[in-house]
Amino acid sequence: MTCFRSFLGCLSALLFSSLLTVQGAHAADKLTFVTDFGYLGRHAYYFVALEKGYYKKAGLDVDIVRGQGSADAVKQVAAGTAQIGFADAASVILGRANDGVPVKIVAEVYAKPPHAVFTLEGSGITKPKDLEGKSIADSASSSLPKMFPAYAKAAGIDEKKVKWVFVTSDAIAATLALGRADAVTYYTISEALMQKAVAPKKLVIMKFSDVGMDFYSNGIIASDEVIKSKPEMVRRFVQATLHGLKDAIADPEAAAKILNKYQRQIDVEIGTAEMKVISTLVQTPPEPLGAVDKARMQRTIDLVAGSFDLKKPVSIDDVFADGFVAK
Repeated sequence: MTCFRSFLGCLSALLFSSLLTVQGAHAADKLTFVTDFGYLGRHAYYFVALEKGYYKKAGLDVDIVRGQGSADAVKQVAAGTAQIGFADAASVILGRANDGVPVKIVAEVYAKPPHAVFTLEGSGITKPKDLEGKSIADSASSSLPKMFPAYAKAAGIDEKKVKWVFVTSDAIAATLALGRADAVTYYTISEALMQKAVAPKKLVIMKFSDVGMDFYSNGIIASDEVIKSKPEMVRRFVQATLHGLKDAIADPEAAAKILNKYQRQIDVEIGTAEMKVISTLVQTPPEPLGAVDKARMQRTIDLVAGSFDLKKPVSIDDVFADGFVAK
């Protein structure tokens, strides 16, 4: 009897061990995702993917954390603090060219640039040339100041005559509203949020695209190491996120309500407005959502290279990893 009990005990232990092994084999991949800039309405679709279980169904346990600008997101992903992030293409290109930062874009979300200069009616600034002799504010790690030289060149502005004021990312709107800077660089996506912050004053918006600039902006990024070691995890994250993006574009208000559930400080009306703008920036059919056109990516690289002194040239393969967006 003792031997039999011993046998049953061993068998039970073996079965339990096997069960743990099976469960472990199917355990969700834990990863940290870092945003480009705080938590805003434009990030709603990540929370849609989280709320609707798209990440869970993809075998992912995702922690969404706030970044302090695209440059910050690139650094966090490179350092492994976050496995995947969201950042502006210019920051990825500059990071690779000047510092050898091993990070690549795996999917593009903003196929059209949302970059703009915001100022107020009555500021004396009605056109780009009026920015000369004025001050512009943004966060030090934002990608927009990095792209401003290209805008200045396209708009015929002497960038040396513009003074930059650097503030924390959450102080940009207040800086403009309180007159601590004449203008700020910001994304058109956040027009509703900015207008609410400066009310009853009215905004004047000068888009980078108004002076003929056409380039890729923000996309999903991952480090070379993660792309190489966990390509399936990256692919699953991209597909689950794009699923959330499709839902958010189809029903911006519902997406904003989900975002508000996780981030109470974000007003549903503002979140809805931001997602509506997102729908005008994404890749449109027949191109798949998130897809990258290599010729356009090359133009983006050329734009950055023409505006900065790069320590070394970069190729498309240096900043973009193909194969993560379903064709």
